[in-house]
Amino acid sequence: MLQFSALGAAAMTGFPALAATPTVAVTVNPRKQIGALPHIWSECAGSDRAAITLRESWRKDLGRWASETGLKRVRFHGIFNDELGVFAPSILNRGKLDAPNFQAIDEVYDGLLERGVAPFIELSFMPAKLASGKPSFGFYNGNITPPKTMDSWGDFIRQFITHLIDRYGAQTVRTWPMEVWNEPNLPFFWTSDQATYFDMYKATVTAIKSVDPAIKVGGPSTAQGAWLSDFAAYCAANNLPVDFFSTHCYAGDNQDKLFGQNLNLPQSQVIPEVIKRCRQQIDASPYAGRPLWLSEWSADSPALIAHIITNCLPHCQAMSQWTMSSTYEELGVADYVLKEGDMGYGTMIHQIPKVPFNTYKLMHQLGEVRLAAEGPALASKRADGSLATLIWNLAEVQQPSGIPGQARTRNVTGEDKSFQVKFEGAAGKTVSVQYVDQQRGSPLPAWRAMGSPQYPRADQLATLRKAAEIAAPVSMKLDAQGSLTLTLPAEGVALITLV
Repeated sequence: MLQFSALGAAAMTGFPALAATPTVAVTVNPRKQIGALPHIWSECAGSDRAAITLRESWRKDLGRWASETGLKRVRFHGIFNDELGVFAPSILNRGKLDAPNFQAIDEVYDGLLERGVAPFIELSFMPAKLASGKPSFGFYNGNITPPKTMDSWGDFIRQFITHLIDRYGAQTVRTWPMEVWNEPNLPFFWTSDQATYFDMYKATVTAIKSVDPAIKVGGPSTAQGAWLSDFAAYCAANNLPVDFFSTHCYAGDNQDKLFGQNLNLPQSQVIPEVIKRCRQQIDASPYAGRPLWLSEWSADSPALIAHIITNCLPHCQAMSQWTMSSTYEELGVADYVLKEGDMGYGTMIHQIPKVPFNTYKLMHQLGEVRLAAEGPALASKRADGSLATLIWNLAEVQQPSGIPGQARTRNVTGEDKSFQVKFEGAAGKTVSVQYVDQQRGSPLPAWRAMGSPQYPRADQLATLRKAAEIAAPVSMKLDAQGSLTLTLPAEGVALITLV
């Protein structure tokens, strides 16, 4: 009736008619369980390099991730960087570098464990003492060359693993996945070729398993879903264990490189398609069924995060969003806390939650039993019998294809939509609803209201932390058909809880 009136008024006045809000139907069947809902999104988060974990701001961000999202592990580069002094000459050792010094590495791992989080160990970069050259990555000079000899690298890895077991215990270390290197198919992370990387994997996995065969080791840790078939073939030919496969993918990656041709997929479909293909490659190899870790990916849009994760669920066992904290210096030291446009990869800064972090907070409330649902929804049953369903309004949000944090605007294609959500057999019941979008559960409105400061003061940071929190749940009652109607803006998500 309202739509008809609007059209009639437009005809009489000559003004264009207001378009009706598109309607999306979502149906949840609480009686139909379709299997487990593993929280693959909380298995890990990425974060720059090992030395950054010693910062107070980073550790406070980690504390929130651990307590509010159920985060289990953190992955970072450079545990062997010379900045941690593994073989650094000093006045104390008078330049004698025969034995590695694990003091700073212990401090890194102790800091994680004190906050209830374990490491996902990326074995990188090359200590200068062992390196075959001097090329490096980042202002922190992570050496990206192969070892002088695979034997010396293997000896070092054995010492490292032995030390970890002595300090933390074998049962603990066996729960820490170990990934060999980072993106060896990219020249700014590896100066050699595929064959040399495969040989280093052989030396690494052989050394680790010689100390404890139960420790889990994997690779090839490539960008853009590359090398998995070749890696599996090499390992099978050399009778090498592969406990898990790992790779990386970003929505803005070049599709010619990802697929061998440009499929012109919308960015929302890129990561799920890559991961599906990676799963097919693994299952066509002698290592069929082995876990697949998407150990780097990223998205800054709530609905895009929910959509990508849901579509990756059938194909991988763990996902690690890059990055957990905006205390992040891989590309240099940022000169802002918040800014307009693309803010880079970080999901939290100085304990100020951004919308990706708050999206994970909502997803953490999902149960571990998946329920049948139609439409853009992830429905679940919790251990206490209550139901939690995440719905989303997917928009195409251009994700950075190169260096993040440069764009001054966000390119979003989407619109408000009305969601008619029906819970079968739940007529008249009460639900609670929480929202996250670019206005709710975001620090940006409050930041803009205070004049968009580049360097917020301490009192302003405190205000932003409070303003960015997810609002308290809104109580609503389902109608006689078990339905309710919600309006979500483009990119928005909502968590509906039914007790």
